[in-house]
Amino acid sequence: MSRKTLYELQAENVRKTYLFIVTFSLILFAIGYFFVWYFNWGLTGIVLLAIFIVLYNWIAYEQSDKIALASVGAIPAHPEEYYVLHNIVEEVALAAGIPKPNVYIMEESQPNAFATGKDPKHASVCVTTGLLQMMNREELQGVIAHEISHIRNRDILLMTVVAVVAGLIILLRDVMLRSMWWGMGESRRRDKNDNGAIILLIIGLIFSIIAPLIVLIIRSAISRQREYLADATGAYIVRDPYGLASALEKIGNYTRPMRVTSDATAHLFISNPFGRAEKLFATHPPIEERIKRLKSLTM
Repeated sequence: MSRKTLYELQAENVRKTYLFIVTFSLILFAIGYFFVWYFNWGLTGIVLLAIFIVLYNWIAYEQSDKIALASVGAIPAHPEEYYVLHNIVEEVALAAGIPKPNVYIMEESQPNAFATGKDPKHASVCVTTGLLQMMNREELQGVIAHEISHIRNRDILLMTVVAVVAGLIILLRDVMLRSMWWGMGESRRRDKNDNGAIILLIIGLIFSIIAPLIVLIIRSAISRQREYLADATGAYIVRDPYGLASALEKIGNYTRPMRVTSDATAHLFISNPFGRAEKLFATHPPIEERIKRLKSLTM
């Protein structure tokens, strides 16, 4: 299999983003149509649903970075207070050939980081205070190089859109589950023989579980491969695979979960924010394997 160029990887990520948005729109329309039918909103409900999907897709594409940063309570890192961090971000961005991204901080003891944005000109890097306290300069440079790689490879567009989209799907799943349990109770009180409505509610229940799982499977498959690529690309940018390998060792030894995180945004981070807990649809490859691959690289 021939290696893909940087431009081919970037184009592939853009195509995957559009494909994911289309897939999400179909899933969202199916879920929304169930509500339209259930509450008998008719043509007006369908039109409003279509408008909502278009607007949400626009927000997911244009404003997803702001949503992702706000969801974890990230704040801008003051250049004077975080001079070393800004200096490392600037020098790694220069080496990668992209504009310096905006720099954010999370008040969080778990050592972690993520990048977000729609393209290199509209990108941000966020690190936790725990990461800054735990890493030396070389290790922090390795982590930043990993995140800069996500920006340069255009991973951030796909990953950030997936975070916003997955968040809505998960929210709708929870709303649907509660609505259907409430609806079944009301149906039994109105008419104990309304078997048709109960059957449809059961179908809706099954779909409300399957639809988010589809999103999670797609998200997980995309994220795992992108982490390996960003590890290698970051190591080549700074010409040092050992800084990131050492950083990942420290991150892997920290088992306490992050205070502010969710299934929707977990894949954005450099490592699993839930700690070492194994999850059914893991968004990250094993840290041990990532370290092994990094140490096998030749510069």
